[in-house]
Amino acid sequence: MSAPVVLQVAASPVSPALVLRPWRMEDVAALVEVSRDPALRQWTSSVVDNDADGARWVQAQQQGWAAGDRFGFAVLETPPGSVREQLVGNVVLKEVTSGKPAAEVGYWTAAHARGRGVASRALEALTNWAFDTFEPDGLKRLELLHQVDNLASCRVAQKSRYDFDTILPAAPPSFPRDGHLHIRRPSRPSA
Repeated sequence: MSAPVVLQVAASPVSPALVLRPWRMEDVAALVEVSRDPALRQWTSSVVDNDADGARWVQAQQQGWAAGDRFGFAVLETPPGSVREQLVGNVVLKEVTSGKPAAEVGYWTAAHARGRGVASRALEALTNWAFDTFEPDGLKRLELLHQVDNLASCRVAQKSRYDFDTILPAAPPSFPRDGHLHIRRPSRPSA
């Protein structure tokens, strides 16, 4: 991907518009702040405790873009009455390989933005972009994995039309508990 990708999600009557764009170093302070949330720490494998951790995390996201196999997007919104964008989440398309039929999606939402449809709206934008961009290169399905006890993530998967496929056995340390595998295929038939 040579040109930066920015995805827009229109505002709804109850939700501000979202902007999804590649992570930047100026996002580090906001990333460190949202990463203090114990619920977020429970479900993510990367620990961001300080600016150095945040910078390493953002650099890893940037390296994924450069390699063309992992595409992480900061999810931002401009709250009503504000002119500054606020970090509300992250979505990522990972394990993208030319000719490989499957890739994985992931996401998290900042504590202050939960319960407002941020994850499902951002995931829908990422999903559409992934199929539009990589389906001609062989992408036939997107996989979404979460631990069985992450009920909020399961709701996001269902709301985003990722069908439940199977229960995956635990694989510590990354997946200490059994998990759900959800799958979404392109809405239009492949050629």
